[in-house]
Amino acid sequence: MRTKQELTEAIRSERRAALVVNARSRRGRQLYEDAHAKLVAAGFKLLGAYAVERDLEKSLADAIAQGPDLLVAGGGDGTMSTAGRMLAHRDIALGLLPLGTTNNFARTVGIQPGLDESIGTLVDGAVIDVDLGIAGDMPFTNHVGAGLSAEIMISAPSRLKRFAGRLAYPITALGLLTRHRPLRVTVRAEGRELVFQTHQVYVANGGFHAGRPITADAHADDRLLVAYPVGDATRRGLLRETARNALTGHRRTLHERPFLAVSELWLETDRPAHVEVDGEPCGQTPLRIALDANALRIMAPPGTPDH
Repeated sequence: MRTKQELTEAIRSERRAALVVNARSRRGRQLYEDAHAKLVAAGFKLLGAYAVERDLEKSLADAIAQGPDLLVAGGGDGTMSTAGRMLAHRDIALGLLPLGTTNNFARTVGIQPGLDESIGTLVDGAVIDVDLGIAGDMPFTNHVGAGLSAEIMISAPSRLKRFAGRLAYPITALGLLTRHRPLRVTVRAEGRELVFQTHQVYVANGGFHAGRPITADAHADDRLLVAYPVGDATRRGLLRETARNALTGHRRTLHERPFLAVSELWLETDRPAHVEVDGEPCGQTPLRIALDANALRIMAPPGTPDH
């Protein structure tokens, strides 16, 4: 496998790439043609280009089989998580075109939504490696959610997500919250056991959730998972803590309550609870969650920390 510097130089000089855009994401269909044209204008040789309505994994596998140095994936966090899983430990860098609703993983690595900005990163950036989380046997880029968020992901209509963007999730949540029962959650990690009641618990690998910072010092290359409940057993507590997280996440640190920053944990609930991984339904609790350090190579903006 080439070094990160060698792969960066190959991308800059050879411009061998493949493009996969999830046309089901919020802006994927309308921006596929623009992305294709802008990549070609930037000098990239597209060995394959796919606008995907279904079977994203097959299109990604086909793109990988073309042997590019850079696989450019356009879509939301679910698309990035799928692409990241398939590119783990490969000598191919992932290029991110954040075209989804919240784009948490892209924000974590400093790539802001906007086609021109993200393609600029592919042209001028450098290859870095970041951690992947492992939920059971499922690699992920950004987070695992158990409780209400998984119910929301299962229930949020695609049409509402396209129309309302990130507001689709709180709108759906308000409808579900009136009948959602709190969970008794047990987290075991590094010889400790934490027990609490909540409607929602997250385990994050990245630094953003719902398009907002989790804390000022959480990111995808720190060898840490961050577990935290959102509120207590009351619905009012959930709403209050959700608002607090959105407003003050950029000022909080991993050393504050309620965050638990570890490299591996075991998550249990008093009854089987649905789990979502980067916005996609993925089984139930109980669940082991761990890290695969420096498992994924991505193109990031110049100066992005790389540990």
